[in-house]
Amino acid sequence: MILDAVLARIDETLPQSIDRLMELLRIPSISTDPAYRADCARAADWLVKDLESLGFSARAAATPGHPMVVGHGGEGGRHILFYGHYDVQPVDPLDLWDRPPFDPEVQQTPKGRVIRARGASDDKGQLMTFVEACRAWKAVHGALPGKLTIFLEGEEESGSPSLIPFMRDNAAELTAGLALICDTSMVSPGVPSIAGQLRGMLKEEFTLHGPRIDLHSGHYGGPALNPLREIARIIASFHDDRGRVAVEGFYDGVHEVPEALKRQWESCGFDEKDYLESVGFTRPHGEAGYSTLEQQWARPTLEINGLWGGYQGAGSKTVIPAEAHCKITCRLVGDMDPADLRRKLRAHVEARLPQDARITWDGHLDGAPAAVMDTSRPEFEAARQALSDEWQREAVIVGMGGSIPIARYFKDILGMDAMLIGFANDDDAIHSPNEKYDVASFHKGIRSWARILARIA
Repeated sequence: MILDAVLARIDETLPQSIDRLMELLRIPSISTDPAYRADCARAADWLVKDLESLGFSARAAATPGHPMVVGHGGEGGRHILFYGHYDVQPVDPLDLWDRPPFDPEVQQTPKGRVIRARGASDDKGQLMTFVEACRAWKAVHGALPGKLTIFLEGEEESGSPSLIPFMRDNAAELTAGLALICDTSMVSPGVPSIAGQLRGMLKEEFTLHGPRIDLHSGHYGGPALNPLREIARIIASFHDDRGRVAVEGFYDGVHEVPEALKRQWESCGFDEKDYLESVGFTRPHGEAGYSTLEQQWARPTLEINGLWGGYQGAGSKTVIPAEAHCKITCRLVGDMDPADLRRKLRAHVEARLPQDARITWDGHLDGAPAAVMDTSRPEFEAARQALSDEWQREAVIVGMGGSIPIARYFKDILGMDAMLIGFANDDDAIHSPNEKYDVASFHKGIRSWARILARIA
């Protein structure tokens, strides 16, 4: 069979596939730090050369930031686009790494072999699973498995400032029948997962101003308005005693999870006890009446990410500070409108300001709505069956608590649905010291894409 030969090729050439990934991992493509600008360009050029070796027509397209890698290859009536990103997070704190983060190594661990390096899981190892699947197809059959576009970004870890303009300017070139995204994880080890929904994001930051200057707490303690006390009171008003957000209209556009999908989530292999105990919790602390997975995947949140003001140094300084500061993020679901929610959140805060206090808002923070995929498309069931065959375990349609804006951009800018399939594990330490990617995830990820492409490309 055609597929059997491709899978055999993947197995035989796994050492060479790992070697190629190691080459890419040695390039310190940290997008947020200008000191690594040349390295980001070098990673883009490496990928262009590798795609060209597979028969893709590829280029590193210049942007005001880091290059976008775009490659086109293959033939067929159905056009599929694959997205990944080649940039990585900074490595700080460096002293917590067990080895240099850009000196990759295959290590034996109690859970099996892992590839240890920055970017191994997020996202170089993941994007190379797709490239290696294409390589095996080309080696066995002399052609790519269908009409493919590969689109690799270099700014995902630094906010993607060039992404929307590039997609708009190159819409005709990038538009395909379906987008595939490999930048996600499995719901549990060994449980293949397709993300059917992603939460959106709203960011806010505000400063509460009180006295004109910091005040001596002996001279003004009592009659003075204390910004720290007032900001604490406002923050306490965000939630009720059942964990629900108390901002008026916050839940506009939120939908309940259908029972059939809820039952699928309940049987997906997620271990709530292990999940909570791994970070020191004995129970979930979110919205009452919803399971941990529902809280994570299908319910909106309002989180305090930072709160500060007054004296922060050693010892004591008896002042009433002039200002207090707060950073907030909201995760959005369903049809929640980030612009509308921003107005409601600000109105909630400003309605609770005492006399002689004022608020200033950071006007440069963004927001993005949730992304809900059309899982009724036949490609989703085809991919689910392909993953089930490879992993010998029923693949599941899951939600994701995080936000991957590219999925929504594909829909809003290019009119394309997206299917998110990733092979990372929760213990991969992405964005953290000692990041790793399981060799089994890399190997079976390649085989999974080969099976998926056989069914849908």
